Amino acid sequence: MKRQEKAQIIEQLTKVAERASIAIVTDFKGIDAEELTALRTKLREVGVDCQVVKNTLARLAFEGTTHGILADKFKESCAVVTGYTDPVAAAKAVADFAKGSKKFSMRFASLEGKYLDDKGIEALSKLPSKDELLGMALGTLNAVPTNFVRVLANVPRGLLNVLTAVKDQKEAA
Repeated sequence: MKRQEKAQIIEQLTKVAERASIAIVTDFKGIDAEELTALRTKLREVGVDCQVVKNTLARLAFEGTTHGILADKFKESCAVVTGYTDPVAAAKAVADFAKGSKKFSMRFASLEGKYLDDKGIEALSKLPSKDELLGMALGTLNAVPTNFVRVLANVPRGLLNVLTAVKDQKEAA
């Protein structure tokens, strides 16, 4: 590989690292091309990229970015999975694929500059996705006015029940 090609790859990886909210480094040693293609397809469905890179190029590209904490940890054969909008979706997709494959594993990650080991990625994958969290928040916000309306509706209902009881009592007398 020529020096100019390497510089271009480093520049491209740096742009990806700066844009990404999560960068997961995986071990894919022993995985054939079909499985790697299946992984990339699954990741693209959730808006996540996967790129096999040379360690020295990845080190140079990640230095000085928000994921610079990973720069000196690239060893052996690895692929970098980068997620841009929803880090939980990226972690879920990688964790699900790792469960189904004996040869594929998650090594470590950087979540907006914070280091995560494989257990941290697993814990992140168990969280609800961004859409689910927004739905929960919306449900909570909607519950407050709904309950307030119910409380206000119970005041006239209670008064009506008292008046009906008084009316029934007078009719019986």
